[in-house]
This record gives sequence, structure tokens and C-alpha cells, in this order.
Amino acid sequence: MRGRVGAIVMTALLVLYLVLVTQLAIRLISVDEPVAKALGIALLVLPVIGLWALIAELLFGLRSQRLTRRLADAGELPADTLPSRASGRPVRSAADAEFPRYKAEVEADPGSWQAWFRLGLAYDASGDRRRARQAIRRSIALERASVD
Repeated sequence: MRGRVGAIVMTALLVLYLVLVTQLAIRLISVDEPVAKALGIALLVLPVIGLWALIAELLFGLRSQRLTRRLADAGELPADTLPSRASGRPVRSAADAEFPRYKAEVEADPGSWQAWFRLGLAYDASGDRRRARQAIRRSIALERASVD
């Protein structure tokens, strides 16, 4: 629940920022100076990129939560048995020891969205956020393809 509240607060702050930057860009474009107009046009690009990133991240979060619920409902979500540090993050050496099992599962069935999702969780537990997100994105794509 804390993560959801944090996401809502950050989304609201980003939307406020995007609105303010857009207003500033419009004001700069309305000035009769060529440099101000150029800056205003350049500033219009930032809200577009920010809005795209916001939507992409929100969709990623919603889709990954949906897959988490599906795995949990099916009883296929890995049990959280790893020892953790005071911060709540898993002890990396313990996570690394369990990682080969999830990698082998994906290698055995590369078309399984469930295997890719569990691999993403294993990457995250091992501290590799970039690969975790890639694996979960792959899982989302495979699940969406299986529904279509």
C-alpha cells in the first residue's frame, strides 16, 4: 500500500511539473523574441517526453501487479524465504544462490510468461534491476500474446 501511495504522490507531482512547464513554454512562445520562442518550443518537448514516461511506467506497474496477482492466485508465486537485511532487501548471496533455478526454468520453457516473471523477481532479489525489468516486460508481452 505504501508503494501505491508513493506512486500516486509522485504522479501528482510530475503532472504538476508538466503543467507548469507547459505554461512557461506557452508564455515564452508568445514573446516576440526569437530566442524566447525557440526556448518555448524546446520546453514543449519536455512535457511530451514526461507524459510518455509517466504513462509507460504506470502501465508497467499495473500490468506487473496483475501478473503478480495471477501467479499468487495460482499458487505459483515464489515464497519469500530469503533472509533479508534491515532495509528489507534480500541478502544478495542468498538470492544469487537461488537464481540458477529460475534461469533454468526459463531456458526449459522460454514461452512461459510465468517463468519469465519469476526470473524477473530473481533478478530483482539479486540486485539487477535493469534485467529484472526486462524479464518482467518479456513476461508481460508473452502473457498479452497468449491472451490474444
